[in-house]
Amino acid sequence: MSINVCNDRSMASITSLPSGVAGSSLVLISEQTASSSSAISFTSGIDSTYKEYIFKFINIHPGTDDKTLQFNMSADSGSNYNVTKTSSFFRVFHNEADSAFLQYRTAEDLAQSTAFQSLTTGSSTMDDSSINGQLHLFNPSSTTFVKHFISTVIDYANGSSAMTCFASGYGNTTSAVDAIQFKMSSGNIDSGTFKLYGVV
Repeated sequence: MSINVCNDRSMASITSLPSGVAGSSLVLISEQTASSSSAISFTSGIDSTYKEYIFKFINIHPGTDDKTLQFNMSADSGSNYNVTKTSSFFRVFHNEADSAFLQYRTAEDLAQSTAFQSLTTGSSTMDDSSINGQLHLFNPSSTTFVKHFISTVIDYANGSSAMTCFASGYGNTTSAVDAIQFKMSSGNIDSGTFKLYGVV
């Protein structure tokens, strides 16, 4: 049995993979910039082309203090964002005064609900505060399986703290999901960039 090796001893210097070793890459599908936006909606590019889609949000700044970034799915090209979801949500917190905790948040999880899913808690409007993270959506075009999602978000939150939030669950539908919307629980998205990628 032969062993496949990379073309360089340093992982940081690899320029190619040997024959038979598969890699993955991200394909940028679309990008949107928020500017006092009530919502950011992706109504195209989510189809059977890829089995996994990743949404990245960069320096999202809310227009209203102490609100949450949320998302929902659509199975009718964005006419309605109301897919039934079941999810779990927890967060870890560490502030500049050196207080910390790990917390499950029942206020942010869903049980067979069509409500928007929270991705953060208590986001701040301070000038140097922003939300950054990503949401993975798996096989949204399937007409056999429910639609799993998982997100990881870091937020410079109220109380001058590093708040990392984790949400995961599934859209309980076997219809194809073909649109996603992001919004704050109240108020506008003041600024920030949202990107949609397909995973090869």
